[in-house]
Formats: sequence, structure tokens, C-alpha cells
Amino acid sequence: MSVYSPKRTAPRMIEAAVVSDNHQLKFEKLRLSAPRRNEVGVRIVACGICHTDISFFSPGAVLGHEGAGIVEQIGSAVTTVKPGDHVVLSFQSCGQCDACSAHRPADCEHFSTLNFGFSRLDGSSAYPPGISGHFFGQSSFASYALVTEQNLVKVGKSLPLATLAPLGCGLQTGAGTVMNTLKVKKSDRLLVIGTGAVGMAAVMAAKIAGAKEIIALDQHQHRRDLALELGATEAMKTGKERSLRETLDYVIDTAGVSALDKLGQDALKDGGTMVRLTGTGGATLSRGRKILSVIQGDSVAQAFIPKMITLWQAGQFPFDRLLHFYDFQDISQAIDDAACGKVMKAVLRWPAQA
Repeated sequence: MSVYSPKRTAPRMIEAAVVSDNHQLKFEKLRLSAPRRNEVGVRIVACGICHTDISFFSPGAVLGHEGAGIVEQIGSAVTTVKPGDHVVLSFQSCGQCDACSAHRPADCEHFSTLNFGFSRLDGSSAYPPGISGHFFGQSSFASYALVTEQNLVKVGKSLPLATLAPLGCGLQTGAGTVMNTLKVKKSDRLLVIGTGAVGMAAVMAAKIAGAKEIIALDQHQHRRDLALELGATEAMKTGKERSLRETLDYVIDTAGVSALDKLGQDALKDGGTMVRLTGTGGATLSRGRKILSVIQGDSVAQAFIPKMITLWQAGQFPFDRLLHFYDFQDISQAIDDAACGKVMKAVLRWPAQA
């Protein structure tokens, strides 16, 4: 039996989609440092595109945070995976603060730095000067990524990595909001504003929970039709909504449009809750109603991603119907299609290796 030796870790030449000075993407060859003792080197097989990626376009950035791939290198302190393991990547957390110790990684005290700071927690970078990596602790718009045990989830080798890649952020956020944050019950009525990937995941999760009423609101007919197929009891067109005033237990807003936000607030009955997934919340309304801002569906990725996979395998969470695949070299087209809503969830795939 071969025994892993830390000496096998080494720097890697990788290919990455880098944001140029004119905010376009161009592929560059980059030298990525060897994994530190707590890091894992993952060959990226596929990566979903999230609207958060689009929001963080800045020169020199390597984005991407819904990666999936195969472990190739591990640092000396890594214990949960070994080279050859298949993994899905999610958000980063420190694993040591009070929130992480209490199994609430989405509330990590260093969440902003680790996911949006383009560096390790100590401020260092494994990337060359002028390149901003470590986005969500992965920067998986690349052929290879450095991650930690906190943001990877080991999955079975027989499962299709390209299909599983989007579970790491958007789908986790939508489904987790329903299952983990709101804990929707069979008697509950809810409205989902916007049925892109996040909203559609919320619809499917609400169906799994057995919600009494699941209303989907979207401007696109094909999305409304699919929402009805995937669990919505009603689908309304934006701008042509029937009155919902003070009738709903929950509203999940994935759109971030002020008029729709007001509609959602008005739809809540006494004690109802609105979740904003597009910005900050926390305000308290009258009559016991409240507004929450939820991060990553309050999920522990290592528990929730396997749960979503199990539900998918059972036919209860058919998120694969939302996916549209692109070759990694077509990343610019994929981002354009995702930004304009042409596709619900674009997924990039690297060519298969022999």
C-alpha cells in the first residue's frame, strides 16, 4: 500500500479564466503555489455559474465558486480526503471561530474575508502578483483550485460531477432557506419571487416539505411553466399578480426588485417572515412580521449537499432539469446567457482527461 507523503505537493501550472482590464474573460496560464498543510489541490471537472460571479467582475480576478472535481494533492494536516477522491466545492469558512465551532459555518466571523477578500485569511495568496484568487476559497473558473476541508464535500465516484457542481451555492441557498432557515411545514403558504435556479430550488424544497400553497412569481412564461411542473401550486406573471395581501406565512425574494419586495411584505400575515436572498435584511415589520437575510441557506455543506443528492437520486429534487452545459472555453457565452436569463443554471465543463 502506498502512503501519502507531503513531499508530493508541488506548485502547478493551471489554466484560468481571468477578468481583463476591459472586463472580459481571457484564459491565462498561471503558476499556483503548492497546497499548504491545511489545503487541498483539486482538478476542476466542472463549475456552475452564479450571479454572484457576475457581480464581482474586476481586473485580475479569477472567479467561480460552484466547482466540482478530483483531489490531486493534499497538505500534511488534511485527513478527510485523499488523492483520487471526488468532491463538490462550496463556500469557505475558518472552522475555528465560535460560529464554526457551533456548526454554523454560514455565520463564520471571517465569512466576508474568506469568500470575497480574494486572499487567504492571513492575507497571503497562492496566485501570482496581479491575480486575485481564492474567491469563495476556490476560484474554480480554472483547471485547478486550492481549497480546504471546510469548503469541500466528498461524493461518490459514480456520481456525475458536472451535474453536482451547482449544489455548492445557488441551489443550496434556495433549498436551505426552505428546509433549514424557515423549516417550512405542511400547513404553510409561501411565495417565491423569481424562479431562477435559487427560486426554483426553493419551490422544489417547499414541495418536499409538503407546503399547502407554493406560489411562484416570475416574468418568464417558461419559468412559470417549469415551476408548476416542479412543485408550485400556482404561478403568477410579474405585473399581473392577484391580491395576496396578508395571506402568506413566508415570502422568499430572489429578485431584489423594490416593487416586488413591497408586494412580498404586504402578502405576509401576522407573524409571517420574508427572506431576502439578494441583499441585507433584518428589519422588523408590524404585527410580528419580520425580514431576514439568509446566507447559503444556513447550511452545513458537508451535511446538506449529501442530503440534496439523496433527494435528487430519489426523484424528489430534480435540479438537473435546470442545468445547461457549456465547454469551459465558452465561458463568456455561458455568462452572457446566465446574465440575461436565457438559461437558469449554466455549468462549465473541462474536456475529459484520459
